[in-house]
Parts: sequence; C-alpha cells; structure tokens
Amino acid sequence: MTFSVELLNGFETIRRCDCSICRMRGAVVVSAELSGIEVLTGRECLTEYRFNKKQAVHYFCSKCGIYTFHQRRSNPGQYGVNVACLEGISPFDFAQVQVMDGIHHPEDGGNGGVAGILSYRPINS
Repeated sequence: MTFSVELLNGFETIRRCDCSICRMRGAVVVSAELSGIEVLTGRECLTEYRFNKKQAVHYFCSKCGIYTFHQRRSNPGQYGVNVACLEGISPFDFAQVQVMDGIHHPEDGGNGGVAGILSYRPINS
C-alpha cells in the first residue's frame, strides 16, 4: 500500500501519545487534514481498527501489519500519520518528541495536554 500526504505545518506537529494503543504501537506521528491523504495503491489492503469509544479510526496495512495513519478522536478533521511510513523519514530523526496525555483524554474528563518529552540521543554522534 502506498499513499501521499500533505502535512499540516511540516514536522512542527510531531508527537506521540501515551494512551493504551499508542503506548503499545510506539509510533511518532505528524498531522494532516483528512483531505491531505490520498491512497495511491493497495486501498484494498487498508484495514481499520476502532477500540474503546470507537471514535478514532486507526488504519493498518493488512499485508504487512504496519500502522499507517488514524483519524483522530481529539480532532476528527485530522489524521495522525506515522512518520515511519514517510519516505526518507525515521522516528529517530527527531531529538525530542512531545508525548500527549492520552491516558487523561479531555473527552474522558481529563486535562489532556503534554504528558512529557521523549528524547533520542545517538551514542555515536
């Protein structure tokens, strides 16, 4: 499966989340409008997963199992896009990534916001 994406503000929106699914999946994501993603090939391989309140729609490739993007619960007009699916980009390209407080999601009565900062520092740099 391949897709093209037009990011909102480039990589300025980079983040992770500490909710149960994001914590296990470990993806670093950036933002795109719903109209900003076009599936180019393999649309039939795109599988969706919804959990808990069934509001966020998480998409995976049914052939390889990779999480590609998801329609956000916090902002249903946007996708969170897995940076590892972007050509030439690695989650380790970013020294610091904000971690959003998905455990205390505002729609569940929590405050949300930033829960912490994830940092990466190569040993051989």
